[in-house]
Amino acid sequence: MQEPSTPFLLKNIYNTDFLNTVVAEMALVAPVFPEKEFLNDVFDHNWTHLELKQRIRHISFCMRKYLPESFTTAVSILVKMAQNMIARDGQRMSFEWGILPDFVEAFGVDNPDVAIPALEAITQLSSAEFAVRPFLLKYPDRMYAQMEAWSKHDSAMVRRLSCEGFRPRLPWGMGIPALKKSPMPMLPILERLKNDPAETVRRSVANHLNDISKDHPDIALELAKVWKGINPETDWVVRHACRGLLKKGHPEALRIFGFEANQNVATIHHLKCSPNVKIGDRLYFSFTLENTAAIQEMVRLEYAIDYITSTGKKARKVFKISELALSAQQEIHFEKNQRFQDFTTRKHYIGGHRLDILVNGIVLAGAEFDVIA
Repeated sequence: MQEPSTPFLLKNIYNTDFLNTVVAEMALVAPVFPEKEFLNDVFDHNWTHLELKQRIRHISFCMRKYLPESFTTAVSILVKMAQNMIARDGQRMSFEWGILPDFVEAFGVDNPDVAIPALEAITQLSSAEFAVRPFLLKYPDRMYAQMEAWSKHDSAMVRRLSCEGFRPRLPWGMGIPALKKSPMPMLPILERLKNDPAETVRRSVANHLNDISKDHPDIALELAKVWKGINPETDWVVRHACRGLLKKGHPEALRIFGFEANQNVATIHHLKCSPNVKIGDRLYFSFTLENTAAIQEMVRLEYAIDYITSTGKKARKVFKISELALSAQQEIHFEKNQRFQDFTTRKHYIGGHRLDILVNGIVLAGAEFDVIA
């Protein structure tokens, strides 16, 4: 019998091979860097217990110990490392080299004249979206102007930083309460970058506008109406930006994309759902969607699961099935399944759960099921 595979943990990208690469790159710009002592300090007795962000910060502290005492000199070495790799392999978003912007974040907040240009250089190798957050908190006026300037930069990676680092709700990122309260400083950047030639920049615009929609849905929807129809790329930005509002069944968001929040649009028949599912298995369900009207209807079809959380409360997660034009009297049968395997981002708990089928944001059928060990 084949042994189950061990799930890959992102923190394990920081391994011996990568740290050897770090010291090799360091040797090109700082020949006297004590490689053996650095590696011994990184892989200390506590290393295996550190999670992803703890490992990143631990590496930063170890680099600080062995780089020159002057922050200006130390960060110039890291910038040169980044520039060497960019010259050799091109600009990119290399997650593992996030140790470089993290170093700037950890030790440079009180030295913005040196740290901010360093972030501009390093983000062209590894995104400084997290590292820029404490600077936004400490120097808002300066950094708002800097983000505006970066949005005009020749490098797509720097333009992306101006948008991604400016997000009010950046996942894993330090919170910026002022940006949640008012999105106005961010809007000129989104307007400028909505048609950016780089897909990674446009995706950042969409995610940024989705963040804004959680606190200021009216502002997000007004922008969506203005941008929709400009070109196919901007249409994608608008749809991706509105995904949160669509999943919530927001009537105005639905109307922008041709859907009506109306219970008479369609009917769900014959919903069948597994009575229980083991953690690690899949929940199977099926149903028939019917347009009972005499005209064609636009349908956004989704299912939602109310998951039990670690506190015993319920948290709803909505999953898109399809968007389609349903002809008069047309019926379509669907067979779906949902995985109940534990991941880093989602853990499952035993007990009663609920499945709902939604049409244009409205629940039309539902079933209860149990998650078992």
